[in-house]
Order: sequence, then structure tokens, then C-alpha cells
Amino acid sequence: ILFGRNLLQDFGQERQVALFMPLLEGLDGVEKMSKSLGNYIGIYEPPNDMYGKVMSISDGMIVRWFALLTDIHPDELAQLEAALARQEMNPRDAKMRLAREITALYCGDDSSNAAEEHFKRVFQRRELPGDIAEFAVPAALRGEGGIDMPALLVAAGLASGTSEARRLIAQGAVKVNGRKITALKEEGLHQGGVVQAGKIKMVRIIFS
Repeated sequence: ILFGRNLLQDFGQERQVALFMPLLEGLDGVEKMSKSLGNYIGIYEPPNDMYGKVMSISDGMIVRWFALLTDIHPDELAQLEAALARQEMNPRDAKMRLAREITALYCGDDSSNAAEEHFKRVFQRRELPGDIAEFAVPAALRGEGGIDMPALLVAAGLASGTSEARRLIAQGAVKVNGRKITALKEEGLHQGGVVQAGKIKMVRIIFS
């Protein structure tokens, strides 16, 4: 980038300002945030998904995400970091504030507050939301040995592609009616039920 500034000058153009920013680690806390790695939060995602994804990050990423993704004052950030280090603040509470601020930034305060209440209801009180989207299973996914789960996850919008769907299943992140599955074919869905991928994405399966 700096060499490019010299090239601009050599070609008679004004040197441009070069701005360097830290890389933002994604949901896994290791790799940089990337859609291809599936460890990202899209700025146009629904508020519930955005809030839930922020809540899924590791405690060690809280301060860094506050620094890179919010407008928190450096003095307040230092106080928050010290409170976490001295265990004077529950990391869950700090993470909820982080999730609330990030969701409000892209979706507005009302949507952020509603997403927080949704999270509390579903993940703290273990209640199924009343507005679970329904997905009618196409006949093509129903074969011998059960439902093709990677194809189902992709078709229902629970995974971006087959590779991500297979990875979620292998990691034990897919549940059918609250039960983790690890096989690519599932027989326990023929009567319908709820399929969940990760902590926040779920659909109610129906058969027409």
C-alpha cells in the first residue's frame, strides 16, 4: 500500500492517504470475519440473528469487539476491561450490552430491544419462540433412509451451502426436536418438528 503511494506520485497523481485497520476476528475468535468461512454477521441480517450471533462469541473477544465495532469511549472501555479482569462484571452482561449496541446500530433501538427479549425468552428461559418460520419439505429431499439433512438445511435457509451444512452436522450444532444429530440422513422428521442449526436459526418442518 505504501509502495502504491509512490507509484501514484511517479505517474503524476496525488498521493492517497493509506489507512490501516486491525483485522476483525469472526465468530470463532480465530480467523478473520469472512462470509466464506461462515463466521460472520451480515449487516442486513434480522435483528434476532444479529443479536444471537454476537452472544455466541467467546468471552475473550468482548473487549476487542467493543473497541472495533462500537463507539464506546476509550475511558469507558478501559473500565469495562478492568471490571471483567477483576471479575466484577459478568461476561454475559457485557456481551448482552455489546449485542444490544451492535444490533441497535444497524437495526434501531426498538428492534435491538425486541431481539434482546427474544434471546432471553429462547435461550435463557428455554422457550420456543411463537414465530418460528415453517418450511415445507420438498418431496425430492425425502428418500430411502430418511431426510437429506444437508440439503434440508440449505433449502430451509439454515446454512449457506452444503459444505457449511455438513460442517454444522459434524460439529453437533444441528438439532431435531432438541436432539443433536450427527448423521446426514434423518428418519425422525417424517412427522414434522423443529430443526435448529446453531443457537439461533430454526424452522418448523411440515409436510404437505
